[in-house]
Amino acid sequence: MAEVQASERPARAAPARANAPVLEVAGLKKHFPIKKGLLSRTAGHVYAVDGVSFSIGEGETLGLVGESGCGKSTVGRTVLRLIEPTEGSIKINGTDVTKLGKGDLRPYRREMQIIFQDPFSSLNPRMSAGDIVGELLHVHEIAEGKDKEDRVAGLFERVGLRKSQMKSFPHEFSGGQRQRIGIARALALNPKLIIGDEPVSALDVSIQAQVINLLMDLQKEFKLSYLFIAHDLAVVEHISHRIAVMYLGKIVEYADKKTLFTNPQHPYTEGLLSAVPIPNPRIKREKRILQGDVPSPVNPPSGCHFHTRCPYAQARCMVEAPALKQIAPGHSVACHLR
Repeated sequence: MAEVQASERPARAAPARANAPVLEVAGLKKHFPIKKGLLSRTAGHVYAVDGVSFSIGEGETLGLVGESGCGKSTVGRTVLRLIEPTEGSIKINGTDVTKLGKGDLRPYRREMQIIFQDPFSSLNPRMSAGDIVGELLHVHEIAEGKDKEDRVAGLFERVGLRKSQMKSFPHEFSGGQRQRIGIARALALNPKLIIGDEPVSALDVSIQAQVINLLMDLQKEFKLSYLFIAHDLAVVEHISHRIAVMYLGKIVEYADKKTLFTNPQHPYTEGLLSAVPIPNPRIKREKRILQGDVPSPVNPPSGCHFHTRCPYAQARCMVEAPALKQIAPGHSVACHLR
């Protein structure tokens, strides 16, 4: 992979401050307007992300977990500004990129890439695999011709594909191979941050393990930072250093993975962990099944969003939203009972 080192490329985004996180997100919100009527007037909002804050250091993986519809993928796409945020700040290497225009944002685009959930629909079926990966090198004016071909070949080999497969089209690959193409594409610009939007959920279990191990090897080799979005807690536990639990657009618990799995403090986290099967019939664990359905993000409950399903809810929970507060070093919880 010597072919894709930063020293050979044009000027990129400003270097990070000493000890500054690669990514800092503060008060991030994304509210989608609901349009109705002939005049398309705004009749309400979908509160997809409603005040999320976290940071990711160099070479670190933050796992973002929660039920479907809680806003995980919206967080990832908003961080990349594939979706424009409603409010909040997004800092890459210490620089707030929230308000940057397309031209000013361009250098920072190279610092952050994404691996999508569906390895087939995320690839252009009319382009060969080599052209898909090499397109980024062309767009960012990094390499052309033989130089680009050599770089793409190096990327293919690094993710476990053969150089001869560069001329093949996406439909000629298996699901796991297509996701490796997606990983090669994400690596092409030598980014510092990669967002994985459930990158292994569409793959077979055996292939999931191969892809996860590949991501971990690449992280060690290139000191990559990951925001790993998933609903499979076993996968998140394997790859993550810290974990943030989301519920209805908000982070309700934030801790290192050992603390979260051995000492969960939020009732929602307890419910999620209780649903994970233990592969040992001799081990008994108390089941804490969450009652009811996830409320609509169009009209979320007042106070604590989780109070409609919480077995410990009190009168205060129904009217006052709990702040995410630190209860121990590196462990924060949004719950009135903690």
